[in-house]
Amino acid sequence: MKHDVIITVNGREHRLTVESHRTLLELLRDQLKLFGARESCGMSLCGACTVLVDELPVSSCSYLAARADGRSITTIEGLADGDELHPVQQAFIDHGAFQCSYCTRGRVLTATSLLRENPTPTAADVKDYMAGNLCRCGAYYEIIEAVIAAAERLKA
Repeated sequence: MKHDVIITVNGREHRLTVESHRTLLELLRDQLKLFGARESCGMSLCGACTVLVDELPVSSCSYLAARADGRSITTIEGLADGDELHPVQQAFIDHGAFQCSYCTRGRVLTATSLLRENPTPTAADVKDYMAGNLCRCGAYYEIIEAVIAAAERLKA
């Protein structure tokens, strides 16, 4: 079965036809050629595929594309403002909050959502909110530092 959907991705409206079994991750990568979200576990466990749907983090590997109809999607490609990185992106760079970077895109988007909901998180808040984003390299300390530093930048 196919569904006609209208979704806004990174501020741009798209009218697409998607099959019932297609995931949002497949739509983004295969149809829109946005490769920032990555599949790792395929079961909503690791966070590498995280995108924002109506500003909330979701695992795009298990979120059906048809559910995105009428929604606004933000991918890592849409976070920066032209050549100016989003404060969360810049904080991740400044604090070395990544090693292999496979999980970084999902982490940056999840952190962005956290800071919209809680502009002054504690380290415990960051750990709790980002518990669904796994880092195989173990850069957790730097990630927490980066999120707290991004909160400070966003206040300024």
